Amino acid sequence: MGAQVVVVGSGYAGAGAVTAFEDAIRDDEAELTWISDHEYHLVLHEVHRVIRDPDVAPKITIPVSEIKSDATDFLQGRVTGIDTDERTVSLGDGRQISYDYLLVGVGSGTAFYGIEGLEEHSLTLKGLEDARRIHREVTEAGERATRAEPARVIVGGAGLSGIQTAGEIATYCDETQFPIEVTLVEGLDEVFPGKDPEVQRALRERLEALDVEIRTGRFVSAVDDDAIRLDGQSEEDDGETLPYDVLVWTGGVTGQDLMAEVNVEKDERSRRVYAESDFQTSDDRVFAIGDAALVDQGDGEFAPPTAQAAWQAAEVAGENLARTVRGEPLQTWKHTDKGTVVSVGETAVAHDVQGVPVSTFGGVPAKVLKKLIAARWIYTVSSARRSVDAWPDM
Repeated sequence: MGAQVVVVGSGYAGAGAVTAFEDAIRDDEAELTWISDHEYHLVLHEVHRVIRDPDVAPKITIPVSEIKSDATDFLQGRVTGIDTDERTVSLGDGRQISYDYLLVGVGSGTAFYGIEGLEEHSLTLKGLEDARRIHREVTEAGERATRAEPARVIVGGAGLSGIQTAGEIATYCDETQFPIEVTLVEGLDEVFPGKDPEVQRALRERLEALDVEIRTGRFVSAVDDDAIRLDGQSEEDDGETLPYDVLVWTGGVTGQDLMAEVNVEKDERSRRVYAESDFQTSDDRVFAIGDAALVDQGDGEFAPPTAQAAWQAAEVAGENLARTVRGEPLQTWKHTDKGTVVSVGETAVAHDVQGVPVSTFGGVPAKVLKKLIAARWIYTVSSARRSVDAWPDM
C-alpha cells in the first residue's frame, strides 16, 4: 500500500492540488483521499453572479466527480479537527482519516475586526448559499419598498468582493426596477484600496454609473439590526449613522476556526498557517495553500489571498505532494501577478494584464477577458463542454 495522502478543501487550492497530484503521482505510490464540506467545486470569483441570477449556480458549481480520477476517494464531511501527532483528520460525523501527508486548503473566513454587532447583523459572500441568501433578502427588501420609501442596501468593504457585490445588486435593481438605494462603504480613502489610482478611478466611474453611492474615509464602528455607525473624522465629529434594510460585509479575510487548535505555526490573530515557498508548514507532513495559508514570498511578504494566487500555487503544491511521497526535492513557488479583472455588473475593468500594452481598460475587451479567465479555469479542472456551457453567464 502506498502513502496515505489527504487533501482538505474543494476550492481553487484543493481542486487544483488534487488534479496536479493525480498528474504527478505514479501507480501504487500513494492513495489520495479528498475531503470537503461540499460535493462540488465552486468557481468562487464568479459567485457574485448568483446574487443577480440564482440560475447561474449550476454553471459555477463543478461536481467533484468531474474533477478527480476514479482512484481518488472523495469524502463529504465537515472537518472538525486535525491531530498532527496522531496524523488524523476528524470529521463531524465521527470519522477519523489517517494520513502520511496532508494538504490543508480550507479557504478563509470573513474578518469582522471585533466591530460591535457586525457579525450578528451582516450577510457575507463566502459560498453559494451566501449568494442565494443575499439575492433573497435584496428581493424581499425591494418588494417591500416604495418610490417614496426605497430600500437601502449597504455593502461594507470596497475591495474586489465588495465592488463586484455592489455592482451585481445595483444591476439587479435596474433589471427588476426595485426602488433600492445601494451604498458602498469603505474605511480607507478610495475604492480598491492600495491599487493604482487609474484603476480606482475606472471602478468608481462604473459604480457611480450604476447609481451606487460611494462612502469612503470612515470606518464602521458599530452595527445594530437596522443601522451602521461610522467613525467621526475628528474629535468634533461624532460620526454618522446609516440605516439599512440589507447589510453585506466583505471587509476582510481571516483563517478558519478549525485551524486554531492545529499544532502548526500560524498567525495567532488570523489563524492563517505559515508555509514556506514549497508549501510545507512547521510540521513537515503538513502542507498549506490558498487563503488558509501565509505562503512565504521572501522579504517578509506573503502570497495574496486571491483566486489567481491559489490557482497558480495549486499546480506546484500538488506536484510537491507527489515529490514528498517519493522523497524528492521540493519545488519552490513565487506568485506572478498576471493582472486584475473586476466585474461591475454588466461591465468590467482590467488592469496591468500581462502581455497587454494598455494599463487600464474596460468595455468589451475587459468583459471578454473576465469570461476567458473563468472559462479557462473550468476547462482546467473539468471539461471544454462545461466551460462552453458556462460562457454566456460569466
